[in-house]
Order: sequence, then C-alpha cells, then structure tokens
Amino acid sequence: MKSFLSGYNSQSYALMRIIAGFLFLWHGAQKLFGIPSAMPGEVPAFITFIAGPIELIAGAMVMIGLFTRWSAFLASGLMAAAYWMAHGTNALLPIQNDGELAALYCFVFLFISTQGGGIWSVDACRRCESRSGAIQER
Repeated sequence: MKSFLSGYNSQSYALMRIIAGFLFLWHGAQKLFGIPSAMPGEVPAFITFIAGPIELIAGAMVMIGLFTRWSAFLASGLMAAAYWMAHGTNALLPIQNDGELAALYCFVFLFISTQGGGIWSVDACRRCESRSGAIQER
C-alpha cells in the first residue's frame, strides 16, 4: 500500500540533507571559531585543525548540495574515525560510550553520499545548466 506521504520523498530527502549539513557545519564553527560557544575542555590541535575545517566546509557543501557525494563521503569517514578514536574503545554500545551522534552522522552522511544532492541542490542546478547548454549547442 502506497503512503500518502510517499509523493514527498524527494522533498523530505532534501530537507534531511540540508539540516544534516547545517547542523554539522556548526561543529566545525565551534571548533575553529568558538561560535556559538567554545568547545568544553582542552581540545587537541589535530581535532581543531583537521576535524574543524572538514566539518565546516563539508557541512556547508552538503547543506547547499555542492559536490554532495564527495563531501558527504568525507564527512562520513571523519565521523567513523571520530567514533573509534573518542567513543568506540570506551564501551560496546553507542548509548554506553556517548558515541550516538558520531555514529548517526556517519551513517546519515554515508546515505547522502549514495544519493547525491537531489532536488534543491547546486549539483541539480549544475546538471540542468549542462543539459541546457548541450541542447543550445545543437
């Protein structure tokens, strides 16, 4: 049986991609600039200078849908590494080791990397422009 909401798959995917990217970029802004609040405690330099820019830039790119597959794949890998570096060695389950957010981001971004930008993305606009340019050249 088809759900009455199944006609909105593209829109709900786009909203998920936009919100995931938006939330992720703020982790980078927090690490790099202390915005909206500074990171609690002492943060190792490699987290600030490696994870921070990836979170900020990949989050923004996923949010606007620019090079979405590669940006999301990079973000997914970063979250997998973060999970095992900071959480996975502490306890078996994410609920026990406080790694739920890293695990969730990892798999949401992995899903986004398989789907691409979808509607409401720069990638979609770039595809439309390249198709219209090819049509006009004929």
